Amino acid sequence: MPTYTPHTKQDIDEMLAFIGLASIDELFSQIPEAIKLQRELELPPGLEEPEVRDLLFGLSGRNRDIGRDFICFAGQGAFDREIPSVTRTLSSRSEFVTAYTPYQPEVAQGVLQALFEYQTMIARITGLEISNASLYDGASSLVEGINLSVAAAKNNRVAISAGVHPNWREVAITLAKGSGHEITVIPLKEGVTDFSQLDEGKYGCIVVASPNHLGFLEDLKLAKQYSDEKSALLVQVFDPIAAAVLKSPGENGADVAVGEGQPIGMALSFGGPYLGLFACKESHVRRLPGRLVGETLDSKHKKAYVTTLRSREQDIRREKASSNVCTNQTLMAVTAAIQMAWLGTDGIVEVAKKSANGAHYLVELLKEVGISPIYDTPFLFEVALDLPLDPDLVIERMADEGFLAGITCKSEITRGLEKDVLVVAVTEKRTRHEIESFVITLGKAVQ
Repeated sequence: MPTYTPHTKQDIDEMLAFIGLASIDELFSQIPEAIKLQRELELPPGLEEPEVRDLLFGLSGRNRDIGRDFICFAGQGAFDREIPSVTRTLSSRSEFVTAYTPYQPEVAQGVLQALFEYQTMIARITGLEISNASLYDGASSLVEGINLSVAAAKNNRVAISAGVHPNWREVAITLAKGSGHEITVIPLKEGVTDFSQLDEGKYGCIVVASPNHLGFLEDLKLAKQYSDEKSALLVQVFDPIAAAVLKSPGENGADVAVGEGQPIGMALSFGGPYLGLFACKESHVRRLPGRLVGETLDSKHKKAYVTTLRSREQDIRREKASSNVCTNQTLMAVTAAIQMAWLGTDGIVEVAKKSANGAHYLVELLKEVGISPIYDTPFLFEVALDLPLDPDLVIERMADEGFLAGITCKSEITRGLEKDVLVVAVTEKRTRHEIESFVITLGKAVQ
């Protein structure tokens, strides 16, 4: 028996008997045979530590790396943004990396204060009064925003714009099967939400992303008008960098703001761990999902930090709770707080402007080689391009030339989109030379 196999044959037999199954194969019978490994694992024999390290380094070296092998023009919620050394260094300190759930505030004041500062900065970015101490990622924040809104409006009908990222919409639709929410997807027209397609009924909430997943900017004044007409709460999916130069969700009239925090200090890291941003109006604080850190005074009248409003969670309210989340993404939230504090207001604005200027410069050059955005709709630093070839093929060709060209947006999962498109993103890291090289290479790739 290998050293690190946790279960003996007797353990396995007892567990199978307890759940009434005859074999491990029966336990995993719902997994299609086509995707099962039909052979034994080809594990190497026992190795010494240096040999294991060399083997793992060799395997990891087979990955193609952004920065070393690719120039990244992909986005869709995960952006290749600059992470300064101060963010990496401070967020890697053992006090943060090893911090446990702060149930005992007297020994967790440092982490609690960092989370309180994070909440304060997210509240300021969103223009809303209350932020929680984070959630797992953007998709889980969207689901929790829907849960809060439905509970507050006492209406389980939910309208989600097709401009919300398709993966996030799928998560919301999947979880709605358990919660009983009735979800309607509002199609797009010329890249933005076609609110005229909403029916005459009332809704619990309307969800709109701006910039949306095609990169286009939505008319949030119109979104607010429709949400008021439908007696619905307005949930805005926002980007924390875009929020530096656009009206905040609060200014747009949003009741809830949700988003992905990866752009503020997190590496791409194969898709995680990331950070769910969540803020809302103060009137909804008792329905706020996850953890909330508050500021108070201790017995000596000194400033102190504690977790608060735990009665809203499922461990006390149970079936009456509007959320089953009782935790947060502490280390990622602290990382985001460090990044935002280091950049400051002016720094975040500079990042947003540099990204937007780069994206518009890219589009100007692309038009010279016959490539344009699919619609003449305002965008910021991400935009959907109309290509003469299949975007997946173009991405493959561009990868051979050292570019991660973007993300394919499929027409069948974005209602109102006439064809598959390539969505490209420009961040503050992209230089004029890289942008110009990308345009030349893309012009050749589509021929």
